Order: sequence, then C-alpha cells, then structure tokens
Amino acid sequence: MPPMIGVIGGSGVYQIDGLEGASWVKVSTPWGKPSDEILLGRLNGTPMAFLPRHGRGHVHSPTSVPYRANIDALKRLGCTDIIAVSAVGSLRPDYAPGDFVLVDQYIDRTFAREKSFFGEGCVAHVSLAHPTCPRLGAACLHAAQQAGIKTHATATYLAMEGPQFSTLAESRLYRSWGADVIGMTGMPEAKLAREAELCYASLAMITDFDCWHQDHGAVDVAQVIQTLTANANSARNLVTNLPALLPNHPTCPHGCDHALTHALMTAPDKRDPDLLAKLDAIAGRVLK
Repeated sequence: MPPMIGVIGGSGVYQIDGLEGASWVKVSTPWGKPSDEILLGRLNGTPMAFLPRHGRGHVHSPTSVPYRANIDALKRLGCTDIIAVSAVGSLRPDYAPGDFVLVDQYIDRTFAREKSFFGEGCVAHVSLAHPTCPRLGAACLHAAQQAGIKTHATATYLAMEGPQFSTLAESRLYRSWGADVIGMTGMPEAKLAREAELCYASLAMITDFDCWHQDHGAVDVAQVIQTLTANANSARNLVTNLPALLPNHPTCPHGCDHALTHALMTAPDKRDPDLLAKLDAIAGRVLK
C-alpha cells in the first residue's frame, strides 16, 4: 500500500510549502471537529495531509486540542504515517535551543484530556512499551540529516498539562526522572495514534532550557517564538525529504498497523453499538 503521510504541525508550523494541488478540506468525525480544516495535496508524488494542531492562528490551548478528532480525521482520510511536529523545552545541557530531537519515550503527566477512543462498552488495551514507530523515526532522522538539521536520535518527553510552564521544583524533579525534553501536546496524541493503528513519529524542536538552567531562570515566550520562527523552515525542509524515504510497504515491521489485533477485551455480545459506530475509522479492521 502506498503511504499517505499526515503531518500534525505544532506551534510555529501552520502550513507546508510545495504541496501540489493543495486544498483545505473539512472533515467530520464522531469525536467532534478537528483543530482546523486539513490541507490535502501531494509532495513529490506522495499524498499528504497537514493539520495545524492548535488551529491556524493558534486558537487551541494544549488542553483544548481535540486530539481524538484530529487522529480520527487523519485516519479517515487514509493516512498511514503520522509525523508530529512540536515545540519543547530542554531538560539537559547538551540538547540546546535550535536543535531537533526524535522522541521515542514519554512520561505522561497530563490529567484533563480524553486519552482513549475506547471505554465503557468496548474496552481495549494497546501496548505502549515503544510508543513511536522505529521505521518512521529512522526515516525522519535520515530526512533531517539530508536537510542539515542537528537532530538527536532519542529523547524521553515529559508531557505536562499546562498551559503554564513548570515551576523550578517541577523542572528539577523531571530531570531527576531522566526526562530529556518537556512539552504539552505529546500526550495523548501518541496513545491515540497507536489505538488508531497508525505509524507515529514525534519530531520536537527545542526552543528553550525550561527553568532549571542557571542561565535561564524562566521561559520567555518571545524567545520561544523567535526560535520557532527560525526552525520552521528547517521543519518544512525535513518534511519535504520524507516521501522519498517512505517506499511502499504492505505492513509495518513493528506492528503499529496491527496494534488492535489482540487489544479488545469486551465480549462481542457486550459491546455498545453506539461506541462501535464511532469507532468505524479507528477500529474498523478488527470490528468487522
């Protein structure tokens, strides 16, 4: 099956240049409206969908982003691979503002968001031991290298609720846990992508040192925006390199596209028909 790449753009990344036949389309989902319309087109012959996570003009806070609707909409359009771009703070001295990192692990400290498509009436448990797709992550790293972007190949992402930045005590605590970067939107997005059986990779742009660093006593929004602006072109260049690195593949070698095969727990005769109807795009493969 030829891949269709979905890009979820974070702060500062609200569009992708160079899409052929580009048009914004509205997508309806059982989980409500996505953050915005979705930009569809082709990049070097590969179909692509772009969704601004916070909406154009940055209208959604990290908590109010409709994560379930966003993932459902991209799956409904036929996306097979999701590249999530986001802004993060660094929790270690060698990961500096301006660098990019590939996230491969998460510590989820969010608490005010819907984190699953499943629940009462259809319970499912997917594996998150490795919450991102190694195949897709390797392609992103290769694309970054081609674009001349300094990118760290591994990072543990501490997902905080926000919208406020960390206290100094929190920042020090997260460093003691071994977290490398901190952000507000990585979860539950990665969890929902796994439930939707989508390959998912997270590319984070470091904008600041959080508040633990002795030379950076607080996060400065003006500094964050300045770094985001400088990095936005790099992020777009990286995405432009991706299609050539994602050849046709019948299945994900790491099982992302079959994450639900053994995940459903509720007996078929006990499943809620209304919830099953909402799961048509997300879990249609295993519910048929």
